Amino acid sequence: MRQLASYLAMPILLVDPAGTLLFYNEPAEGLLGRRYEETGEMPLAEWPRLFRLTTEDGLPLALEARPLVMPLQQHRAVHGAFWIQGRDGIAQRIEATAFPLEGQGRRQLDAVAIWGRSSPWPCRTWSLRADVAAPGQTS
Repeated sequence: MRQLASYLAMPILLVDPAGTLLFYNEPAEGLLGRRYEETGEMPLAEWPRLFRLTTEDGLPLALEARPLVMPLQQHRAVHGAFWIQGRDGIAQRIEATAFPLEGQGRRQLDAVAIWGRSSPWPCRTWSLRADVAAPGQTS
């Protein structure tokens, strides 16, 4: 997955089943304000040191509500919009789609998030909150 991410022009982050940030590609470096070589792998609890995520209302996005954490905990894809402020101090509205990677026998491997700068139009945000079901699902 790292090799594929390194060839793509969209920001991609990869985490393991424990939530350790394993890799992010060069386009993600622009959003985070740090090169991957400077940070390396990072446990989930240290993510706020690298970047700050907030809701549309400016409230901190809880660690368990982050797009890369939810696929690991809920074993389903999520999509939504939020604000990110990297180490460079620049806040940007982005949209993310994250999904779990499963191996044979439904073995949990990793999770991947693809981020993109958000359009100026409102984004239909769903499933970034654990109490809201994705379209077509019941809670």
